[in-house]
Amino acid sequence: MNTKKITRGALIAGLYIIITFILSPVSFGPLQFRASEALTVLPILYPEAIPALFIGVLLSNIIGGLGMLDIIGGSLVTLLAAYLTYRYRDSFIAYLSPILLNGFLISIYLHILFGIPYWITVIQISLSEAVVVLLIGYPLVQIIKKRMDSLD
Repeated sequence: MNTKKITRGALIAGLYIIITFILSPVSFGPLQFRASEALTVLPILYPEAIPALFIGVLLSNIIGGLGMLDIIGGSLVTLLAAYLTYRYRDSFIAYLSPILLNGFLISIYLHILFGIPYWITVIQISLSEAVVVLLIGYPLVQIIKKRMDSLD
């Protein structure tokens, strides 16, 4: 990796952490709206976003206070979603992977930790993830693509 990619990755991780904590009242728990998840589509453009998102989620969840399930589980789900987003960057699957993986996998332990039925947690996490990814993340990728094209 070159310095530019390392710096970009550090910025992505840092932004994820900052956004998560600015909005911390709604960033954690079974009924969450984690706006920082809009960044999960950045592997479409930048492969270095894959480890950056993993680190951003890991550090956010360490400080977030939901324990080891969230620290390990959330970070690994993000790593898998980021990889799939990169792998399928030329299709709509890139946008669906963080929505579906967070909705179905994060809900496994959130419903256990909070005693809320699994399917209610799946619906809530999936809907909030879809809103953030599609209404913020998708336009973000389009703006960055347009800017990248204008620099060429």
